[in-house]
Order: sequence, then C-alpha cells, then structure tokens
Amino acid sequence: MPAFEPKPLKYRSLPGLSETQLAEHYKLYVGYVNKTNEIREKLPRADRRQANATYSDYRELKLEETFSLNGIKLHELYFDNLGMAGGRPGEEIAYHLRRSFGSLENWMQDFYALGLAARGWGILAFDLDEREVRNFLQDAHKAGVITHTVPLLVLDVYEHAYFIDYMTDRKAYLNTFFRNIDWDVVNNRLRRCLQKPGA
Repeated sequence: MPAFEPKPLKYRSLPGLSETQLAEHYKLYVGYVNKTNEIREKLPRADRRQANATYSDYRELKLEETFSLNGIKLHELYFDNLGMAGGRPGEEIAYHLRRSFGSLENWMQDFYALGLAARGWGILAFDLDEREVRNFLQDAHKAGVITHTVPLLVLDVYEHAYFIDYMTDRKAYLNTFFRNIDWDVVNNRLRRCLQKPGA
C-alpha cells in the first residue's frame, strides 16, 4: 500500500489568517499523515488471531487508523475549500442551500451557529439518500460522521485552527472563514455528487 504524502497548501496566507497560523496548522496535518503511514506499516504484522473487542493490537491499530486517516481527509478538505476572497455561493450550491434552508442567510446563520457549537468540525454535506444539503456537527475526527453523505464545505473549529491569530475569539475566526471560502471548490464537490447514481 503506497504511503500518504502531504498535499501542499495552495496559499501561504489568507486575509485574516497569517502565514504563521497556517504553517502551524499544516504541521498538525502532516502529523496525521505520518501517523497514518506508521499505523499502516504496523497493521500487516498485527496478530489477527488475538483480535477482540476489549483490547488487541489489531483493534487499537484499526481504531487509531480511523482517527488519523480522517485527520488527513478532513484537513485536506478544509484547506482546499479556502483560498478565495469570499463572495457569494455559485448558483448550483446556492440553489441547494435555498432548497434545504429556505435562504442563503438562513444557511449562513445555521452554519455560523454550528461553528460556535462544535468542538471539532462543522460540515456542510450532500446526503446521497435525501438529495439535500445538510449541516452536521462532528466533534472529533471519527465522531459524528454521517454515512452516505459527501462533505462539500469543511470548517475546522479546533483551537489550533485559529488560536495564533485570534486567541479565544472564535467568532472573529468564523467571520474570517466565511470571507475566505472558495465557492468554486464547493460547487465542484457538489457537481461530483450530482453525477453519482441515485443523486
């Protein structure tokens, strides 16, 4: 199985997010890449005959693989959906936001509240069964994931995402996040969902 490689950021700084803040956040992401690679190196040697639900090397490796691998994927989605000077959502995503929330303003208020309420992640996702967009709160990398949904917009609200620039002022960070959303990326993620069978 090939090792994961960290994906480079497409920017060094963003309006309201300093180069130092982003560099330190990126280091954390690289740590998840390294740890996932380490776990995957150990997995082939884990004794599957001793596997059980109370404790076994195999169980612990599989459990932490989930945590670290989601750490990679969520950070990549987060970093990638930032990078533009804010603006309004494109027509495709705007249509789905209005359909699910009544208006863009209603969605924004809900997602902002989600950012205040979450301990880890706020996610706008497309539900492949309901064919609707929904906001989901995910407190940890592997807690709150909704099966058969696809993340469209990912918000990191762990303190490491903003503490250098904003200390404990999460509201200021959320305002910065909204100003830096790359809606083209969000729209492209939505288009891929709509091409899936059943969507």
